[in-house]
Amino acid sequence: MARLSSIVKNDRRFAIASRLKEKRDALRKVIKSVTASDEEKALAVVQLSKMPRDSSFCRYKNRCMFTGRCRGVYRKFKLSRITFREMASKGEIPGIAKASW
Repeated sequence: MARLSSIVKNDRRFAIASRLKEKRDALRKVIKSVTASDEEKALAVVQLSKMPRDSSFCRYKNRCMFTGRCRGVYRKFKLSRITFREMASKGEIPGIAKASW
């Protein structure tokens, strides 16, 4: 299991990124805009650089809901490959069965 501090840090990053998503997208839109003046674009770049680093979604890491493992996580189920295999073999995931042909 992952350290609790890394799980909490990741949850905090997701919360910050979710909260500041609209503001960040608006600043990016101004920077890419053709109609905006150079001063507006420069101001938007400065404001974007002053925002917290954790407000970007690329800082967020997909983690397993049960173990907190960050590698080998299936996005659809939010489970690591190890936990997924255990739960699937026990029949705890609906609609998943071991393949046989």
